[in-house]
Amino acid sequence: MRAAAMALSVFLVCAAATPSTAVTPRPVFQHYVALGDSYAAGPGIPAQNGTPPGCGRSSANYAGKLARWLRVTRFTDVSCGGATTVHMTQPQQVPEGENPAQFAVLRADTDLVTITIGGNDFGFGEILSTCARLGAQDPNGSPCRDHYTAGGGDELLDRVDRVGGLVDRVLAEIKQRSPRATVIVVGYLRILPPTKGCWPQVPFAAGDTAYFDRAEKALNVALGERARAAGARFVNPYPYSITHDACQPAHRRWVEPLRPAAPAVPMHPNEAGMTAVAGLTWLSAATAR
Repeated sequence: MRAAAMALSVFLVCAAATPSTAVTPRPVFQHYVALGDSYAAGPGIPAQNGTPPGCGRSSANYAGKLARWLRVTRFTDVSCGGATTVHMTQPQQVPEGENPAQFAVLRADTDLVTITIGGNDFGFGEILSTCARLGAQDPNGSPCRDHYTAGGGDELLDRVDRVGGLVDRVLAEIKQRSPRATVIVVGYLRILPPTKGCWPQVPFAAGDTAYFDRAEKALNVALGERARAAGARFVNPYPYSITHDACQPAHRRWVEPLRPAAPAVPMHPNEAGMTAVAGLTWLSAATAR
């Protein structure tokens, strides 16, 4: 990981300083399709110009940056905030419209696919809101962990197992629709630190921040296992963002807290985070051909 981290750092410096020298010199991929949820779409990050507007799709999300750096001939981004694995094959109702089934844009000649999916099947939004609500009642305890382990097991780890099965089916259908494509599963940036939190920026109880972080780590591990089993590539931003979570200072973080300082929605990537994910994904895509 150290070598990849160094390569990412060098890449990001080059991309920021001289974008024209940080791109692939000639097109490697002809038709790139970007699929996924809000961690792919980039809600709140300028410029928001996707259709329908309710998807929160930014031209500065990781896929948009990757498409420019790779100089792809044709780029189709259908990622959408709130998407689950169901919305790969079924339309998604969003404010101001409907996002068609995301797989509808896959073609036989599609040669690059990136996908970030599983977070909403896992229940990121519900878990974050539950932990925040319970944390306000018992800030020094671990009420969220107690809630999800009340039955003797760990509900969040059980959810991770279920998500793995859903992702298996998603990847199998991508392969069926676009058999020539290089498929890259992109995981989730680290949302919270591995130890203590940052009340009130993220109002989790003292014992719940590490619990949530372990669950997110398990989700990313499962996504990587399912990607490799399907013959896809896996990009895991989680370990690279250990000092860039929502509890870090504004200039350092890649995920925004409940009150964002950078243009983004709460508990989601900002543009710096998207640039980091794009860099990691570029390192994977550029070595795929």
